[in-house]
Amino acid sequence: MKRALISVSEKTGIVEFAKALRKLGVEIISTGGTATALENEGIDIIGISEITGFPECLDGRVKTLHPAIHAGVLAIRDQEEHMKQLQTLGITPIDLVVVNLYPFKQTIMKENVEREEAIENIDIGGPTMLRAAAKNYQDVAVVVDPKDYTTIIDELKTQGTVSKQTKFMLAGKVFEHTAHYDTLIANYLRIERGQEDFPETLSLTFEKVQDMRYGENPHQKAVFYKEVTTAKGNLTDAIQLHGKELSFNNINDTNGALELLKEYEEPTVVACKHANPCGVGSADTILEAYEKAYKADPVSIFGGIVVANREIDEATATEINKIFVEIVVAPSYTEKALEVLQQKKNIRVLQLDSICIKQPKGAYDLKKVSGGLLLQHIDNVLLSEDDLQVVTKRQPTKEEWEDLFFAWKVVKYVKSNGIAIGKNKQSVGIGPGQVNRIWACKQAIEHGIEHLGEDSVKGSALASDAFFPFADCVEEAAKAGITAIIQPGGSIRDQESIEACDRYGITMVFTNMRHFRH
Repeated sequence: MKRALISVSEKTGIVEFAKALRKLGVEIISTGGTATALENEGIDIIGISEITGFPECLDGRVKTLHPAIHAGVLAIRDQEEHMKQLQTLGITPIDLVVVNLYPFKQTIMKENVEREEAIENIDIGGPTMLRAAAKNYQDVAVVVDPKDYTTIIDELKTQGTVSKQTKFMLAGKVFEHTAHYDTLIANYLRIERGQEDFPETLSLTFEKVQDMRYGENPHQKAVFYKEVTTAKGNLTDAIQLHGKELSFNNINDTNGALELLKEYEEPTVVACKHANPCGVGSADTILEAYEKAYKADPVSIFGGIVVANREIDEATATEINKIFVEIVVAPSYTEKALEVLQQKKNIRVLQLDSICIKQPKGAYDLKKVSGGLLLQHIDNVLLSEDDLQVVTKRQPTKEEWEDLFFAWKVVKYVKSNGIAIGKNKQSVGIGPGQVNRIWACKQAIEHGIEHLGEDSVKGSALASDAFFPFADCVEEAAKAGITAIIQPGGSIRDQESIEACDRYGITMVFTNMRHFRH
């Protein structure tokens, strides 16, 4: 290795790397701020203009885009004709390219960034250099990640060259990096154009957060990635204060609990198990809210997830510690509450300051299927009050309206077919993921009676995530003493359910909106 080109925006470790290269006899070509930084450290460099015979121009927009540079990178060393052309043109081969790109991601992550600033941070010459070097990986080593500086120096010291295996690995990293970079730009411009419809070609990019111990089951490998976005309120923004690392199932289950929690403004606690809510409670204090969520299903909450939208105090932490839960997530904890929770080594305690922030408009929901990807906008609408329709003779009372809305929020996050029963800001019974609606209805009622008693179900409100195909759910509700029902409507047999409600004095509201969750 005789000659390297170094031009980096992220300068971490670059001075030490350049010094090591010079000790090994490698000439260094450099540009702009990188050249200045290296010269200030006493490192001999060759300015890019000395190679191109042309000054850097247009505020640094044009530096490396020149045949004297790209021919030196792209020439295939074992092709005699290529090397003869280099000799004729007076071009020296470049054996190492060290480039990282303008900080486009960091720029768009800033609050209120102007479009002009974002556009100015789109790198042109950098990606071109990287792709050229990666294409010619058999002859050129290319480094985009400062973590690889050590590998380069170690191999040069021990082998006198960089192995082809390492060069191939580095070339792959380049194309991953430039694909990620270009996708960030494309998605930023799509948002800037106000395009909310789905593009003809879809490119998505994510950044690795951590390896999982295993996936949904121990024999499956898994990784957690995050979206590159300014959005808050998700698990990638959480700080873990205590406990072992999160698992695949922990993250999946907690995500569902957080999305339901965001529907409530008053102090609320959501308990979740296997991605389904098992208890929801709202109250004047977070302790009362937790007690409601716990009592709604003290069996399923065991080994589950608890999320709260207010600070956890010592009294609430003490109640939580009476059972085993996997995870607690809250915007903050008192010092005493943390001391209590940290008494159990297996509980994961997460702090999420932005826990109440909802996903941005236009966010995507993705579902992988064999050979393809299903993409939809997130379900970010609860209901439209203009579309609410009381279809029975009896109108809901004020208290029933409150119970109906509470139950409707819960059922939105219950796996289909889903039923949720609510009363006095508490989930009374939840029937998730059944293959028919009557089973979900019976399950929700049975759970309510089992855990809270018959009186808790009487006078409650029942919510269904989709319409009733028959009047059987109304019949079951009437037997249990449920007095109010909210459902989308839209069945060809709606009239049967309406007439059944009228017979039993039940009030029923159509939302004209469903919330399937598969």
